[in-house]
Amino acid sequence: MTPEQCRAARALVAMSQDDLAKTANVGNSTVRNFEAGRSVPVANNLAAMKSALEAAGVRFIPENGGGAGVRLEKPKGSAE
Repeated sequence: MTPEQCRAARALVAMSQDDLAKTANVGNSTVRNFEAGRSVPVANNLAAMKSALEAAGVRFIPENGGGAGVRLEKPKGSAE
């Protein structure tokens, strides 16, 4: 997960930095500094942040030549 993906993912699910920190059980400064590009969290904190966003419905799209990204998972049972 990149800082850009983290910011976009939070926006998709209307989650504040503080909400993400609380849900992932990491410090607020961990989220702020990561998203600002000042630091990279230790592996377990980064994984906890990503898992918290995934649990909220975000799906991370790996780099495939078109750029890495995020999308909001379609709710189960929705038509389309």
